[in-house]
Amino acid sequence: MEKVLEELKGASPKDVVESLVKKFNATPERAGKVLVQTKQILRWFSNKRQRCKGKCTMVSTTSNTEPLPLNDHPAKSAIANSDEVPSGRQPLDSSELEFEAKSSKDGAWYDVATFLTHRILESGEPEVRVRFAGFGAEEDEWVNVRKAVRQRSIPCEASDCVSIRPGDTVLCFREGIEQAIYFDACVIDVQRKRHDVRGCRCRFLIRYDHDKIEERVPLRRVYRRPEV
Repeated sequence: MEKVLEELKGASPKDVVESLVKKFNATPERAGKVLVQTKQILRWFSNKRQRCKGKCTMVSTTSNTEPLPLNDHPAKSAIANSDEVPSGRQPLDSSELEFEAKSSKDGAWYDVATFLTHRILESGEPEVRVRFAGFGAEEDEWVNVRKAVRQRSIPCEASDCVSIRPGDTVLCFREGIEQAIYFDACVIDVQRKRHDVRGCRCRFLIRYDHDKIEERVPLRRVYRRPEV
């Protein structure tokens, strides 16, 4: 994966990603486990670029619909004016931001590849039609800008574990029998452990917001919110 990332020089061609998905799922170690999905590989590439460069390059998909420029999109003002931005902090430059959106189909958060268009409902609520990274046009959705679009959650490094505390809202990777996707969760408790050559060994007890199920997870499955 590291070698492929270096060869791609920041891009994530669909044929390369699909080839990696097939290779992972064909290995004996994956027998009987949840299949690796395209969006997981795409997110891995995006996470690595974010860690190495400080910001990521959006994954683009071919579409007959002309996407809206990100800087002119209502998602920009929605985030720039968000109440989540602590007082005293400078407004975020959304030209350098990536976004994630919440799907109404399963309540999970997915990376946004493209904002296609937008509309204002009769109620006054703004909505955007998004193309999710790793998915085709058939999975496009209208989502509420205020409630279902936000700045992309940040993968945690080993040194970030001290900033994850009980009561924090995080995005957590959940792997089940039929799905492996990202949900919002609340940190209930933190079991601190000494770090070693493998990195952070701490364990985080989290409760998923959508079904209240609790699970103890390692740091690698935790994504922190930018405002925390």
